[in-house]
Amino acid sequence: MSDSETTVYFCKGSRVESNVSLFTHKKFAWMCAAFCCLLWGSAYPAIKNGYEIFAIAIDDLPGKIVFAGYRFVIAGLLLLAFAVVQGKPIGRLSRGQFSQLVALGVTQTALQYIFFYIGLAYTTGVKGSIMNATGTFFSVLLAHFIYHNDRLSMNKIVGCVLGFAGVMVVNFNSQLMDFSFSWMGDGFVVLAAFILSAASLYGKRISQTVDPTIMTGWQLATGGVVLTIGGYLAGGALAFHGWESVAILGYLALLSSVAFALWSLLLKYNRVGMIAPFNFLIPVSGAVLSAIFLQESILEWRYALALVLVCFGIWRVNVTRG
Repeated sequence: MSDSETTVYFCKGSRVESNVSLFTHKKFAWMCAAFCCLLWGSAYPAIKNGYEIFAIAIDDLPGKIVFAGYRFVIAGLLLLAFAVVQGKPIGRLSRGQFSQLVALGVTQTALQYIFFYIGLAYTTGVKGSIMNATGTFFSVLLAHFIYHNDRLSMNKIVGCVLGFAGVMVVNFNSQLMDFSFSWMGDGFVVLAAFILSAASLYGKRISQTVDPTIMTGWQLATGGVVLTIGGYLAGGALAFHGWESVAILGYLALLSSVAFALWSLLLKYNRVGMIAPFNFLIPVSGAVLSAIFLQESILEWRYALALVLVCFGIWRVNVTRG
């Protein structure tokens, strides 16, 4: 992201700054949102491959947290370095602004990630991915009460229902889903989704006074440090095994830095209710990419039907009337 996102005009010696950004154009914003979700979706097979490469056992939760900590620290440092190259003052923050960024990092990166992985340890993958999609509902609902120009409408309700149906379809298998509810499992996954949604709205407010690249860099780095320290204190460790471990960690860090920075820009210039529904693409793209890169069967009707439902749901949410 460059400073060219804000166009500057000069007229008869006076400087008139236009805040009309490329990210305010709907089609471009939709493309960027879909790209972010595609990147986040690719994290599922990448993380699973990362666990194998780093030899992290399935029940080694501290090791997973350390792995995540390294990923987010590197992602944050990459963004801060990019900001420095652009000539942006990454350290020119007031005490209040820095406190806000630390709070954002602790909640959006560290806290929600801890709850998410503890929850996944006590529930099935199918239920976990479906429960995690509730974050979209939380974002749209919270935006309705926080922003006067982002109210719920019938189109948003119908679109969210269709999108959630698509998420359910892509997770169907030959057996009926178990609807039993576990507080440590399903409850923690839902709590993680709520924390992420609330923190994203908090980040939207911070991005009005702090450059989104700098904001995202600091929150990822601080959250990653908290995860790394917490993982090590809990007995976790991370051992590198050749160039493959460096490559997979580098990719995960890069996708996090790009996706989070781009998402922050989208939330800065657009209504939450217009961007949040794209989160439905994450489990769909994650399932498709996992099928491709983990050599699972992809020629199934559920993928096509899920994509149709999700795409139609996104279109429905963004219809201006209703």
